[in-house]
Amino acid sequence: MNCRKHGTDRRESCYIPGMKNTPGIPLALVAAALLICCASASPADPDTEDARPVKTVDHVDLERYAGLWHEIAKIPNRFQKKCARATTAEYTLRDDGRITVLNRCVKADGETDSAEGVAKIVDRVSCAKLKVSFVSFLRWRPFWGDYWVIGLDPDYRWAVVGTPDRKYGWVLGRAAALTEEEFETVFDILEQNGYERSDFEISEP
Repeated sequence: MNCRKHGTDRRESCYIPGMKNTPGIPLALVAAALLICCASASPADPDTEDARPVKTVDHVDLERYAGLWHEIAKIPNRFQKKCARATTAEYTLRDDGRITVLNRCVKADGETDSAEGVAKIVDRVSCAKLKVSFVSFLRWRPFWGDYWVIGLDPDYRWAVVGTPDRKYGWVLGRAAALTEEEFETVFDILEQNGYERSDFEISEP
């Protein structure tokens, strides 16, 4: 996928030629269920929730974002309950402008669980807002969940994924662990977006 800047207004358009995890369902199902569930979730009520909007990063180069990510931490969710460790998400850019999402994890019995889905770009200016689906009926996908990139290392070594209602959140890394300094940076980003640090649990590698 390529994002190109146009003129002096620095707007960007995206074209995609080709999107993880702790114990629970496989990352795929995690993302699948998670994203699917997120799709039907309503935005946070400013009267009862943090009124600050969740903000994405300014730009995501999807060609650099593609590839394998390890789940470092997440907000526990019912979709990932089967996953015990080693949760990963692999994103592959497609020629039709979408992204293939392959989630994997190891269950408590040692077996590998996996799920494949598809992601589509919602915001083609930043390429930071996507939706993901893991359910298909005869190629019809009725459920889509939000996938917002709200934090991203300049070298694409880690990423922070959230949703506008803050019900879901993940910390991903190219390696299976982050340094203490990287963790502090990540959680600062989450707190700036209205998330609570205590809501997250560290994933088993």
